[in-house]
Amino acid sequence: MITIVSGLPRSGTSMMMQMLRAGGMPLLADEQRKADDDNPLGYFEFERVKKLKTDASWLDQAEGKAVKVITQLLPDLPPGRDYYTIFMLRDLDEVLRSQREMLVRRGQSGAALPDDKMKDIFSKHLERTQGWLSAQPNFKVLNVQYAEVIRQSLDQARNVAAFLGGSLDADKMAAAVNAQLYRNVHNKG
Repeated sequence: MITIVSGLPRSGTSMMMQMLRAGGMPLLADEQRKADDDNPLGYFEFERVKKLKTDASWLDQAEGKAVKVITQLLPDLPPGRDYYTIFMLRDLDEVLRSQREMLVRRGQSGAALPDDKMKDIFSKHLERTQGWLSAQPNFKVLNVQYAEVIRQSLDQARNVAAFLGGSLDADKMAAAVNAQLYRNVHNKG
């Protein structure tokens, strides 16, 4: 079994990786992308994932571990393995706001498209991705709402632990959630 953590950028995938690690699951991460102001506890990424389309040999290292895979690369995961996929979902307005704030902190400009166009693109991408996932017999998927993890950490940690077979420590998973990092709440403009 390989645990996949996926979702749009800024949807809480790093938070979920922190939770899994705290609960006792080993991670496949190389820490090449260092913690910064946008993810002060780290990104928990594995660089070789970016080359999944041409090299999936690293998947042997992922057995029994959790690894982050961006949504666009999910269809490149080879058949013949079971993937337990935790799919992070976050309000798209919050995703866009978080991305914009990240770009400002980094002194970069954002996409040339207005937010309503980006929101539409993200929404359609999520719909296509969720449809694709539901048609894959070797993918078991648990959708996890970012805001619910913040609001009800223990309940959500228990759901994730049960989905992954029940051996993770849900209390430690919930304790790893840092609600202070939830900076892009609904009332911010």
